[in-house]
Amino acid sequence: MSEQWTTANIPDQHGRVAVVTGANTGLGFETAKALAERGASVVLAVRNTDKGEQAAARITGDVSVQALDLTSLDSVRTAAAALRSRLPRIDLLINNAGVMYTPQQTTRDGFEMQFGTNHLGHFALTGLLLDLMLPVPGSRVVTVSSTGHRIRAAIHFDDLQWERSYSRVGAYGQSKLANLMFTYELQRRLATHGTTVAVAAHPGVSSTELARNTPAALRLPLTALAPLITQTPAMGALPTLRAATDPATLGGQYYGPGGRFEIKGNPRLVISSPDSYEVAVQQRLWTASENLTGVTFPSFIPATQEP
Repeated sequence: MSEQWTTANIPDQHGRVAVVTGANTGLGFETAKALAERGASVVLAVRNTDKGEQAAARITGDVSVQALDLTSLDSVRTAAAALRSRLPRIDLLINNAGVMYTPQQTTRDGFEMQFGTNHLGHFALTGLLLDLMLPVPGSRVVTVSSTGHRIRAAIHFDDLQWERSYSRVGAYGQSKLANLMFTYELQRRLATHGTTVAVAAHPGVSSTELARNTPAALRLPLTALAPLITQTPAMGALPTLRAATDPATLGGQYYGPGGRFEIKGNPRLVISSPDSYEVAVQQRLWTASENLTGVTFPSFIPATQEP
C-alpha cells in the first residue's frame, strides 16, 4: 500500500467494535473519530465522562462513553466488567491514553504515575478484555508507544516505581519501552491462537495536551520550534489507525511517521530500539506486571518459552 497512507485508506469498519482509551482529546479523539466515521461502533474509555460526552457529541456515528481511570486498578476492573456486560465482542482495543513527564507522584495503587498509567493500567485492561477479542477474526490490540522509548529508557527492575531517584524523562522512557515490550510478548503468546494480533504505533511529535508537563527548561525552545517539529493530532493518529485497520498489518509490527527521524509524516512500518526486542526482559516485565496488577491473561494464551 502507498506510503502516503491516510484515513481514506481505512477499510469499511461497519460491524466492528472499537474501544479507545483516552479518546476525549488529542490522538485518542482523532482515532475514535476516524473509526466511527468509517462505520465502527466506538467506545470512548475516558477518565472524565463529562469531557467524554462532549467529545462523543462531536463525532458522527455510533459512539458511547465508558468511565476508565487507568491510575486505579479498581476503576480498570470496573470498566472492564461494564464493557464485558454491554459488548458481545471487541474487534479493536486501542491502548492510547497516557501521561508524560509528570512530577513525581503515584497512582492510587502506589505505582509511579507514568509506569502505572501508561503500562500497568493498559496491561490490566487488556488482560481483562482479551477473551472478548480472541474469538473475533482480525481483532487487534494496538498499544501507543513513543520515540521516547529510546531516551534514557530501560526497565529498572530494581526500582520500577522510581522510589530511590526520580527522573520524569527516564520514567516516561521506561513506560513507553514497556508498551513495546508488552506488545511483542503479547504477540508471541497470541501467535498460537491465530485470531487476535498485537501491534504498536507511535505518533511522532504531535501537538497535544500530553506535553503539558514538559520541564520548563525544554518548554520555551520546543514552543519556538513547534511549527517545524510537530504535526496535528489528526496526523499523529494515523500510525495508530494504520496499525488498527490496514489489512496488510501483521502481529508484532510497529508503525510511526514516515518523515525524517520519525517526527512527522504519513505512517509506515518502523523499527523500535534494540533494547525493546530483548525477549528475556519482555518476559520478566510480563511476570512483574502480572504480580503488580493481579491480572493474569486467559490460561489458553500460553507463556512463551525462555530464550
